[in-house]
Amino acid sequence: MSSVDSAGNDASVLYRVQHDTRYDYESAVELAHHLAQLRPLSQEGVQHCEAYQCDIEPRPEHLARDLDAYGNERLFFAHYAPHDTLSVRAVSLVRVQAPAQPDWEASPAWEQVRERLRYRAGRPSEPAEEFSFGSDFSPVFDAAAAFAAPSFPPGRPLLDAAHDLMRRIHAEFTYDPDSTEAHTRAPQALELRHGVCQDYAHVMLSALRSLGLAARYVSGYLRSRPRPGEQALVGADASHAWVSVWCPANGWVEFDPTNDRRPAADYVRVAVGRDFADVSPLRGVIRGGGRHALHVAVNVSPASG
Repeated sequence: MSSVDSAGNDASVLYRVQHDTRYDYESAVELAHHLAQLRPLSQEGVQHCEAYQCDIEPRPEHLARDLDAYGNERLFFAHYAPHDTLSVRAVSLVRVQAPAQPDWEASPAWEQVRERLRYRAGRPSEPAEEFSFGSDFSPVFDAAAAFAAPSFPPGRPLLDAAHDLMRRIHAEFTYDPDSTEAHTRAPQALELRHGVCQDYAHVMLSALRSLGLAARYVSGYLRSRPRPGEQALVGADASHAWVSVWCPANGWVEFDPTNDRRPAADYVRVAVGRDFADVSPLRGVIRGGGRHALHVAVNVSPASG
């Protein structure tokens, strides 16, 4: 169910999100500890998670929830009995609206933002400052700064520059699921100029951070089936990733370099962090199991109600 604003655009959409993960192990897993981050975020003015349920088979012997430093819900679970399969199904109802359009004219020059984020003894730090440092998947390195430079000439407003960087990444990179792996880092992705949404986001993060700017990784989903007449987005039917950039006049502003657009009401946000390592949907440590086959399916569709 959706509501429509005075301009005829979707003001909000209620989505049903189903994320299925299944592991089939070659031999029995004797002991397993897992961490899942599958509950969509509730963010004022953007989206609200109205219902959430996570079913795990076999049923875990231990289950606990908490919030991480960035406000993402984490679900810890453990199995102490042998098992040869693991299934995790997360079903959510999320009401989403398009983020407010940023005030582009109020965006300061990017150098001013860099100076504001720079540490000065005795001066209070900006909360966004922690996202200006390199991380494992998105380190600060010279080639990333050189790649970003054409989009960031002196005095250019930050949001204009970030938008141009997004468009250049989209134009100069080839979406290729077979070219990279889950552990590929930004330096390798930048050299290859091939990859998936995770790689596009990591490269954009490194480019921005290498100039001293603050940017964070956003994980989530896209509407699985576009409306009639709309082009399908790259990354639907799987977890997606994009970037948000901190601008003093506008807060966090999102950019999706994979699809060359700003996220709207067809994006569902699950978690934010420094890079993929902070927001992986499901990870863990097991004893036993041998080789395994992994199956993941995601569906995001409008819900009634």
